[in-house]
Amino acid sequence: MTEKFHIFLAGASRGVGLEIAKCLLAQNMQVTALLRSPATSTELEAMGIKVVTGDALDAAAMEAAMAGGEPIHAVISTIGGLPKDRERADYLGNKNLIDAAVKAGVQKFILVSSIGSGNSAAALPPQALETLRPVLIEKEKAENHLIASGMIYTVIRPGGLKSEPATGNGILTEDCRVSGTIHRADVAQLVCQCLVSEAANNKVLSAVDKQMVYGNPEFEVLNLEGRVLPTISA
Repeated sequence: MTEKFHIFLAGASRGVGLEIAKCLLAQNMQVTALLRSPATSTELEAMGIKVVTGDALDAAAMEAAMAGGEPIHAVISTIGGLPKDRERADYLGNKNLIDAAVKAGVQKFILVSSIGSGNSAAALPPQALETLRPVLIEKEKAENHLIASGMIYTVIRPGGLKSEPATGNGILTEDCRVSGTIHRADVAQLVCQCLVSEAANNKVLSAVDKQMVYGNPEFEVLNLEGRVLPTISA
């Protein structure tokens, strides 16, 4: 990768998205951040990130946000709805981003989703699954739309998120039975590693901290260098 590698980041104003922005800059990536409101742009602009504004629920706005500038090599999306939102962006917002990325000729798209989506539903306790079902259905639809888009994709499903500093213990696995918790900064590090790893291409991955896995499952950890590490017991 070079300094000219251009990443379009949606959802950079807070949480995992903000941590990803910091990680990308540390890797000398060129970053354009999509924000719904310019009110949150000051911190990102101070970091040297180009900010574009637009509502992901507006398909035309997403096409405009990705058009006309320097070519975008990859899109990363962490967007989702907040409980107070009238309409969540988990599916429709990501759908619009995915469609705009295809039109813009983007090569790779990384979607941050959630454990509990799709075939990882069984990894959640029944009560949690029932509570989160509406949003998980939306996230699964977004995942499926990305997989069908024709772009190189990586779907990363984090477990329960914490805001403490990175531990360096974040791991990825294709095993959809795995669940646990992970710090947002560690999710960001994994996303940035997947960005430059062919081993993560066209995969749906669960992300947990290896010291915070629920239960004692045995599972294979994805080696982002291109091979699978030996089975571990968490």
